Amino acid sequence: MSILNEISENLQKGKAKIVTALVAQAIEEGIPASQILNEGLLPGMSVIGEKFKNNEVYVPEVLIAARAMNAGTELLKPLLKSEGVSSLGKVCIGTVKGDLHDIGKNLVRMMMEGKGLEVVDLGTDVAPETFIKAATEQGCKVICCSALLTTTMNVMDEVVRNCEAAGIRDQVKIMIGGAPVTQEFCDKIGADAYTSDAASAADVAASFFCA
Repeated sequence: MSILNEISENLQKGKAKIVTALVAQAIEEGIPASQILNEGLLPGMSVIGEKFKNNEVYVPEVLIAARAMNAGTELLKPLLKSEGVSSLGKVCIGTVKGDLHDIGKNLVRMMMEGKGLEVVDLGTDVAPETFIKAATEQGCKVICCSALLTTTMNVMDEVVRNCEAAGIRDQVKIMIGGAPVTQEFCDKIGADAYTSDAASAADVAASFFCA
């Protein structure tokens, strides 16, 4: 088994220490950082994403795998920069104003990072204008809004309206998700995409940059 396959296998098992050691070894062997990322870490996280989508693994396994991925990525970051490797694209994500739930948001962030996206995490209780500010100032092409409460869902509508008012609606894609959110609600407020799980959200976000 090649070292890149070993990295992928151990990431899937959530073995952060082994992943870190293998990434360091691959760097020493002269394998380019971009290759370690694209043929080792990202494929491992993609497998976890698919398994999560199919209910073959659950939240704890995803969190452990993501921790292993982050450990490996930390070693690669300075090398990727010096190689001039850029991310697939930039996304901002947050749980909307009035809502403090973040497990779903964090899962989506990890899955998106596992697709090679750069994610600006705005946290919880995020006001519509904060999403707009992040998208404008940091060049995020996708805004992702999460809500777990029916009482906070309508803030997503405000995000869409604020984008229109700021004149950036044609420059950004707006994605929404969370337990009470539906495709019908997405259509009603004029958002670009609704997904029912974190792995699908990452797939859709990545597709916006590949179009």
